[in-house]
Amino acid sequence: WVVLCTAAFWWWCWARWVRRPGRGGEGWAKGTAVDDVTGISGAGGWRERFGLFRRRGVGRSGGGGAEGAGKIPRGSMGWPLIGETLEFVACGYTSRPVSFMEKRRNLARYGRVFKSHILGTPIVVSTDVEVNRAVLQNQEGFVVPCYPRSVRELLGESSILKKEGSVHRRVHGLIGGFFKSQAAKTCVADAIERAVLQSLGRWQEGQLVYVQDEAKAITFQALLKVLLGIEPGKDLDFLKREYSEFVRGLMCLPIKLPGTRLYKSLKAKEKVLKILRKIVEERIQKGGRSSVKDLLDILLNETETHEQKQLLIDSISENITEIMIPGEHSVPVLVTIAVKYLSDFPLVLEQLRVENMNLKREKIKSGEPYAWTDYMSLTFTQHVINETLRMGNIVNGVWRKVVKDTEIKGYLFPKGWGVLTSFSSIHLDEEIYPDPYEFRPWRWEVSNNIHVTLRNKAINHRNFTPFGGGQRLCPGRDLSRIEIAIFLHHLVTNYSWVAEDDAIVHFPTIQLKRKMPIRISATSIRHN
Repeated sequence: WVVLCTAAFWWWCWARWVRRPGRGGEGWAKGTAVDDVTGISGAGGWRERFGLFRRRGVGRSGGGGAEGAGKIPRGSMGWPLIGETLEFVACGYTSRPVSFMEKRRNLARYGRVFKSHILGTPIVVSTDVEVNRAVLQNQEGFVVPCYPRSVRELLGESSILKKEGSVHRRVHGLIGGFFKSQAAKTCVADAIERAVLQSLGRWQEGQLVYVQDEAKAITFQALLKVLLGIEPGKDLDFLKREYSEFVRGLMCLPIKLPGTRLYKSLKAKEKVLKILRKIVEERIQKGGRSSVKDLLDILLNETETHEQKQLLIDSISENITEIMIPGEHSVPVLVTIAVKYLSDFPLVLEQLRVENMNLKREKIKSGEPYAWTDYMSLTFTQHVINETLRMGNIVNGVWRKVVKDTEIKGYLFPKGWGVLTSFSSIHLDEEIYPDPYEFRPWRWEVSNNIHVTLRNKAINHRNFTPFGGGQRLCPGRDLSRIEIAIFLHHLVTNYSWVAEDDAIVHFPTIQLKRKMPIRISATSIRHN
């Protein structure tokens, strides 16, 4: 260890010296092409670092614009081997998860786009709206999806995340088209409402409820109904248990040995796929083109022959396994965070309750059932959802890998480097959202003031990307919104509650430390 530490120290000193202006290089992790996402360079990279030859724009870091045109963004590559990983991870355990970006943008004055070295990869971090948009649109085809090894291992070769070009557009279009169809919207709203009412109906006066667990059970039940037509029963209970074990390995050490987290998750996935294959095979045996009742019907109807369907059993099962991930994590956590913010801001909760009680009275008076449009027409509820998405940042950014040297706004993105487009930095930018850490749904209101209206439009279209963007825009974004709206409607119109202390953790994924425990009371709300 003494020898290793000494060697690392002198390596770091040499890297610092090489990075000084005029020394002909960028240091140990300068802007060179790397072989893969691990950030380990080949012999050519070493020659560049020692000034034997230089590529266009890779000689020295520069700022954006004319002054630093075609240069790698300024920044720090941190310590040898670990780079700035420790500080990046540590910020995820604080109340300000974007402090890593803020420190480099403001205190170090690197600007909105800077270089770093995170998780073993030289990377360009962007907190700039226009640069983020260029990466998401990817019109030049200069980036490809990049995910941790554990994610790649678990999702497999048939993963939608790995598909590109026409294949990705076709699958993405099928899924998105299904969720946008009127039949699917009706099915989704009915499935979610039934699951919510069943769950809330079991609550007792004074009971301590863990919102995240309840939301997860509701979402998973509704999603399996929409995707596969599965009703509550043994299959649902089995899938829920094994799928929970599966997703726990998405962010873990990529060590595939018996007893490790990744190994357990892979075994759980095998059990999940076994059930899904059985369901797909049974549907195929029925034969013919069936009427569309769920997403499985859509995927099977796209194949022309029985033989093609048999060949696609594994692919369809894998894709459905992947689509189920939001039902296990993203949407339940979003619902939980919404309840957390409502508990912390009673004025918001009161206005939300008034709006939803008005809708409930209308439905009782008319005798009509709830519809998708009823929930989506709740203006203030949608503002609450927007503000939850903005502050919660379930998708805090996307990671990509650069496959060819590309210049955007005067910044050079070197081939082989990673790119992190930070959505959370924009969502919590005080220049765009005044008092960004205050939960203020009213900021989304349309005002008679033309300047406020224009600002809100800018927020909606340019600076608000909770579901990503470009060709990989989340196809289930409306599904997320309707589930939150339905859950909040029945929660605030049937119960009041007292929340216990809890805190949001942002790494490795956003979640509540204690799953948001609340002590419920039904008497006062039902009486009113």
